Amino acid sequence: MSRIPRFQEHLKTGFTAEAASAARFRAYAERASQDGLKNLAERWLRLAAEKDRLAIDLLVAAEQVRGSDSDLGSAIAEERYENDVLYPKMKRDVDAATGAAFDAVVAAQRQHVEVLDRLRREHVAAHGDVHLPDETAA
Repeated sequence: MSRIPRFQEHLKTGFTAEAASAARFRAYAERASQDGLKNLAERWLRLAAEKDRLAIDLLVAAEQVRGSDSDLGSAIAEERYENDVLYPKMKRDVDAATGAAFDAVVAAQRQHVEVLDRLRREHVAAHGDVHLPDETAA
């Protein structure tokens, strides 16, 4: 038996489906753009934005957006779980070529944790909103 109420499970499942569709549509847009199909790429991006909005609505309905301190803590915990547990476990279950793809993801994930940790420190120090640095210059 689940530890969360059924409606929460349904909201989480809906969120996951909409977020995955949005990411997939952005990938389709990237491919269409590479293929020189600018208008098709734009249509995929519009659909992805609509899917993102639905995913956000479901996340809010599931009470998973609580405010800056809680959201930063949740994001850091999620990224650490993915780095320390999820991706290493998945990597053990796949061949070397697929495992290499997980290595790239984990490397990027480590940067995400660093950015989120820095963001949390800046937020606490700022006593309000944080400045907007170039996140890629980590």
